Amino acid sequence: MSPKEDMIVRVEGLKKHFPISGGLIWSRPIGAVKAVDGVSFDVARGETLGLVGESGCGKSTTGRAILQLQKPTAGHVFFDGVDLTTLSAEELRQLRPKMQMIFQDPYASLNPRHSVAKIVAEPLVIHGEAGGGELRARVEHLLELVGLKAVHLKRFPHEFSGGQRQRIGIARALALNPSFIVCDEPISALDVSIQAQVINLLQDLQEQLGLTYLFIAHDLSMVRHLSHRVAVMYLGKIAELADRRTLFDEPLHPYTQSLISAVPVPSPRVERQRRRIILKGDVPSPANPPPGCVFSTRCPVVLEECSQVEPEYREVRPGHFVACWRTETPAL
Repeated sequence: MSPKEDMIVRVEGLKKHFPISGGLIWSRPIGAVKAVDGVSFDVARGETLGLVGESGCGKSTTGRAILQLQKPTAGHVFFDGVDLTTLSAEELRQLRPKMQMIFQDPYASLNPRHSVAKIVAEPLVIHGEAGGGELRARVEHLLELVGLKAVHLKRFPHEFSGGQRQRIGIARALALNPSFIVCDEPISALDVSIQAQVINLLQDLQEQLGLTYLFIAHDLSMVRHLSHRVAVMYLGKIAELADRRTLFDEPLHPYTQSLISAVPVPSPRVERQRRRIILKGDVPSPANPPPGCVFSTRCPVVLEECSQVEPEYREVRPGHFVACWRTETPAL
């Protein structure tokens, strides 16, 4: 993992289980959905860590648990050396300005009854950071940072396009000068023509303000463009984590290989020569994950021990972590 002196976030054995209740008369716990089940990684200051995986694998829950928007079931989250899981509500409130989130849906994450000025100013008002003329000046500056103008202050969310709404959400996230931002699929609800604009904006803001991102996404090509390192998640666990070039050029986990094989290449000649790895079956339920390796039920190169013993998540090369019994050479 990253050197301790450069680390801003460290996640150790993070778990988030949602209880399942049942019973005819008295509702009692009968199981749990293991949305996040023992995730460990760190994020270096100033870098972008991409977190990818199929829908339902626990990416968004991981981001929310890191920010303590959902209380983890187990594990630790260290932010600038402080364990967030041990803090009281007031202590956590004091750290919130440094940790913010950009939500996936720009239509649902903005209050339709509030003007843009009130939406962007709300964090500043709640934390007592500014008031009066200073507040308006701060809000105008934030809108300029994300490519909007002061004339937009009195307008409401329904008067903007999806890309503009996401810019408003980004401005709100920047209001308290955070150092770490969780980007929860910020472009998935946008038109393709707008996605590149938002990604370029995030990169420019990172350079200007020294931001650190946890970038959650489905689009592997976009993650490759934006991220310094990439973590691949499957059924609540990290399958593989490496720097961008190593992960895309030399993936070791069969699941990572199948994901990368599905990314189209803008060259008909190269595309014809590529081998597409198609996984069979469906993703198991997180309420009843398979024993051993959680990917064993779909893995095309499964071994006998895969369905019996869970593989250790370990560093097989410098900076390259993988949870697979086949780690010496690429599995496929």
